[in-house]
This record gives sequence, structure tokens and C-alpha cells, in this order.
Amino acid sequence: MSRFTSLSSTRRVFMMQVATAATAVMAAGQASAQAMVDEKDPQAAGLAYKADATKVDKAKFPKYAAGSNCSNCALFQAAAGAAAGGCPLFAGKQVSAKAWCSAWAKKG
Repeated sequence: MSRFTSLSSTRRVFMMQVATAATAVMAAGQASAQAMVDEKDPQAAGLAYKADATKVDKAKFPKYAAGSNCSNCALFQAAAGAAAGGCPLFAGKQVSAKAWCSAWAKKG
């Protein structure tokens, strides 16, 4: 392998890494700019989404257990301690870490 080929290969790898990093930064920026889920949204209402899990009607939703909320749900997509994050059930929107919905599943 010539020196030129090695240099081109290294440059190519560097450029791919820069492109990947730029894409990740843009995606993170878009995620932080996403709107929050509204409890009145038809999909949210269908899943009994409550922005404050302590306000869930325990009689209507016996699956709800005190302490269960989006932050400890297997579907919640955010760093530990984040106030909000993504959820595949509400594409393009963020859910509050303190929220709850009937699709809640314990993080394993």
C-alpha cells in the first residue's frame, strides 16, 4: 500500500466520522425542539396518557402502580435524569419523564 493510498483512506475515514457526528448533533437538536405530547391528542387519549402520573385514575387503570412513570418505562428514550424524552408510541413528540400511559412496561 502506498503512502498516498494510506493517506486517502485515513482522510476518507475521518470525513465519514465527521459526517456521522454532524448528523448526530442535528438529530439531538431536533429531538430537543420536539413538541410535548398533549393529553388531548387522540393517540394520547387512547393510551390514557397523563403528563403527571400521580393523577392517573387507579380505579380505571388497575395496571397503574405508584411510582411507575415514563422515566422508568422500557419505551422511554432519554438519558437518565432527563425531564422529557422520546417514546416510539408518540413519534415526533416528547413525553414527560413524570408521565404515564397504559402501555407502560417496566424497564428491565
